[in-house]
Amino acid sequence: MPLFRLDASIRTEGSVSRAIADITEAAWRTDNPDETVIRRHIGLEPIPSTSWATSVFADRSNPESFSDEQKHAVALAATIADELLEADAYLFAVPLYNFGVSEHFKTYVDLLMTDPRVGPAGGQPLKGRPAVLVTVRGGAYGEGTPREGWDHATGWMRRIVEDVLGLDARAVETEFTLVGVNPALDEFKDMAADMRREAEQRAGDLGSHLSHTLNSLSD
Repeated sequence: MPLFRLDASIRTEGSVSRAIADITEAAWRTDNPDETVIRRHIGLEPIPSTSWATSVFADRSNPESFSDEQKHAVALAATIADELLEADAYLFAVPLYNFGVSEHFKTYVDLLMTDPRVGPAGGQPLKGRPAVLVTVRGGAYGEGTPREGWDHATGWMRRIVEDVLGLDARAVETEFTLVGVNPALDEFKDMAADMRREAEQRAGDLGSHLSHTLNSLSD
């Protein structure tokens, strides 16, 4: 029962989304010590932004007509679709950047949707499989905050993961991850610490949930 894990952080060190996802993976690993983790790190190894349009316009009914660029884009779309189809559980770690969806995750999803097996006409072959979505925000965007409603990413990501791919997804969210980095946020250090502890606890719980759900599905 392999786990697919995607990371979208652009940080090589100090990534909160990666650290929280590590907790989820470790909890899943406790019950699955010998299982494979299929990894895709689009933050550090991004999907080329031109691949989506190139794949969209490739005539799949006539592969012999593909240009070299189309062959590469279609093959890359098939590869990232294969990674999802080979897994039984899923872990997505995608931070909020500039109030919207990470460029790297949007490009990944756009290309993925061009593969006919998992795109809109694919019949949701992943439907019902368990997933965890980890998302972190540098500031605060909750009800009553000055930037309430400025998070334009989390809702979209849940639509893709839950409604388009059909996964049974649970989310881990935390805010104020720039406390300790941005001095203007120093007054919120206690609140940020509480949020981080809660997120880490939920991350561990959901890692166990992935395992238990898979075990119940395989019984």
